[in-house]
Amino acid sequence: MTATPPRALLFLIRLIDRTIGEWSGRVFCFLIVPLIVGLTYEVFVRYFFRAPTIWAYDVAYMLYGSHFMLGAAYTLYKGGHVRTDFFSMKWSARTRGWIDTVSYLLFFFPGMILLFLFGFEEARQSWSVLETSDASPWRPPLYPLKTVIPFTAVLLFLQGVSEFLKSTYAALQGEWL
Repeated sequence: MTATPPRALLFLIRLIDRTIGEWSGRVFCFLIVPLIVGLTYEVFVRYFFRAPTIWAYDVAYMLYGSHFMLGAAYTLYKGGHVRTDFFSMKWSARTRGWIDTVSYLLFFFPGMILLFLFGFEEARQSWSVLETSDASPWRPPLYPLKTVIPFTAVLLFLQGVSEFLKSTYAALQGEWL
């Protein structure tokens, strides 16, 4: 018989999962709507009116990049990131918990800290010069897109705390929360 998880641990995990995992997934999924509308409009005017836009490419990569990055915390919450489960599916919950716990400490958290620090500096620099894209004649601003990088790192770090706590519990108790 395993011990009942501490209420404070369950509260913290649920708080993070609901406010970071669920919230980010529900909010940022709507970035797909303007992406689809913009691309559909571009295809329509390009092929029916032979009048391509100068902004569609920029809007597409900015919205898709933001959608991809801001959805990463939700994907972590849902367990959708690429893993080598075919190795670990036969291991006990305790063994998987220990491997995940150590992996979060050695790789995930340092990686998210570096992503935040470098992303923040890149975004700060971009805002200071009001950087624009030179990929098209439209030259849209890049600083909002670059701000997504440190914001994503914060969301992933916080969701990682929840996953780390779940892994640590599994490592110590031999069962997943």
